[in-house]
Amino acid sequence: MALQLVRLPQAWTSTADALAGRVILVTGAYGGLGAAVARAAARAGATVVITGRRKRQLEQLYDAMVSEGLTEPVIHPLDMEVATPRDYEALADGLERDFGRLDGIVHAAASFNGLTPLAVHKPDDWLRAMHVNVSAPFALTQACMPLLTQAQDSAVVLVLDDPALMQRAHWGAYGVSKAALERYVEILHQETEQTSLRAHALLPAPMRTTLRRAAYFGEDTTIQPLPDATAAAVVYLLGAQGGAARGAALDLRPPA
Repeated sequence: MALQLVRLPQAWTSTADALAGRVILVTGAYGGLGAAVARAAARAGATVVITGRRKRQLEQLYDAMVSEGLTEPVIHPLDMEVATPRDYEALADGLERDFGRLDGIVHAAASFNGLTPLAVHKPDDWLRAMHVNVSAPFALTQACMPLLTQAQDSAVVLVLDDPALMQRAHWGAYGVSKAALERYVEILHQETEQTSLRAHALLPAPMRTTLRRAAYFGEDTTIQPLPDATAAAVVYLLGAQGGAARGAALDLRPPA
């Protein structure tokens, strides 16, 4: 792996004001990790903007967060499979109009259509995965960079997957896209390291999500922990203390 690997400080715990005053955008917000990140960021004091292609599921997440006593999130439906640069610019303009700031983006949206040999990998599935997993995060981040760099301290978090697995057979476009994201984080870091914008990669441990259930058919996914610990680590990256992990991959996998 090209990126430096760093660990979460053992003594670190999230607090109710860890992200106080910050505006955080979460893509794929109603997915397992996205929803956990939205909740964790709200508990840490952030105003959370939740995006995804299914408005009804965003509304369900909104209702759940409100019922849990969390700060009301802001819903902004966005289908990253078909969104255009103009759609991303409209989102950035809306954030500037409504909040006057943006302090972080968590790219939790992902496209994965199962393990498939390259010889029979459907081109449409390949293009969809590469677009949702790589091109869309690039375009959204680019549209929001003026706001992010105006903030005193901001962060972009991109989610990787275990590189030892991603280079194996049958991981197809998903595996290739995660390798591309790693390179994107490195380039973004080099281009922003003299600014207030930090680029981060996150390397989660196994967790109980729909994506893992699809990838590990037959595994009892209930043996895996919920994404809550991973979401807490995202709060670490989004806050000022995350500067120690700038330009690196925060490795949450158990030690070998």
